[in-house]
Amino acid sequence: MDEQPVFSPTSMPPVPHGGNLAAAIERFGEPADGWLDLSTGISPFPYPHTGVSPDSLHRLPDDTARRKLHDAARRQYDAPMTAHVAAAPGTQAILQALPAVRAGAHVAVLSPTYGEHARVWRDAGCRVTEISTLDQADGADIIVVVNPNNPDGRITPSDRLLGLADRLAGRNGLLIVDEAFADITPSDSLAPHAGQQGLLILRSFGKFFGLAGLRLGMALGTAQDIAALENRLGPWAVSGPALEIGARALNDEPWIAATRDALAAASKRLEVILGVAKLPVIGGTDLFKLVETPDAPHIYDNLGRMGILVRPFSDRPGWLRFGLPGDAAAEARLTISLQRAAKQR
Repeated sequence: MDEQPVFSPTSMPPVPHGGNLAAAIERFGEPADGWLDLSTGISPFPYPHTGVSPDSLHRLPDDTARRKLHDAARRQYDAPMTAHVAAAPGTQAILQALPAVRAGAHVAVLSPTYGEHARVWRDAGCRVTEISTLDQADGADIIVVVNPNNPDGRITPSDRLLGLADRLAGRNGLLIVDEAFADITPSDSLAPHAGQQGLLILRSFGKFFGLAGLRLGMALGTAQDIAALENRLGPWAVSGPALEIGARALNDEPWIAATRDALAAASKRLEVILGVAKLPVIGGTDLFKLVETPDAPHIYDNLGRMGILVRPFSDRPGWLRFGLPGDAAAEARLTISLQRAAKQR
């Protein structure tokens, strides 16, 4: 039996994430009006049709349910019906499995971006280079690009990525494109090219559909890469309820179209709120906005004391990321709190 790479999950400090209300409560206390959590990129408009059949709870997930999800994902992502799909309990589970599938690689991660990409490869003992442009990726076996990017919304053109995947395939390399936020800009997705050598596409379900707790993510790629991932993930990796709800939601075209419109409108309203507060927006998507200001640490603290949690960045102290308020009341609360925070600078 081949030796498996040794993983050391404690070898690096944990990557900070949004949504950590426990840490916020420890720092700021419990707000009287409850938390308004704007620290994630999760849609505030969750998919509502989440009922499940008794069988999905009582029985082990079967191949029929998996095939329904895979087919729905191919249709929704405009991937070839011949593309190979692996489903997992969240995209994070796929990230954790990838170093075992491609052991010993030199990995280049286009940064700044979602911190787990670099961490999982480093913890597996791989050489990791965080690059600011793709021109700096020469010599890497694996290149990771988040597209649209988190937290700045940067989009790398599809033709550039496809050319890069071609070159990597020529030396048995791999381009990993994390499309966690591509549901809002489907024209930027490489899913129509899924199955091409040298290309692995990751898709998150929970962000656009607002069901992050369901834990569902997918990878689209070649037969070899998908088989290796599924072998690492093991049988029954995704629960029956997640398979059922995921397939239903991915097939719900009217809801998807209406939600894209709702997110676009909410995104514009958030930009107005931030503009009134004189917080320059330097990037983002329809699920979040990134601002830059020298007052970012003070604004973060002041909002936290008022029960509003946003996402700071320790390596870029002038940045704050704002998720979408979910309704008019939340938008009004953010507007008033930003006015108060400005007075307390």
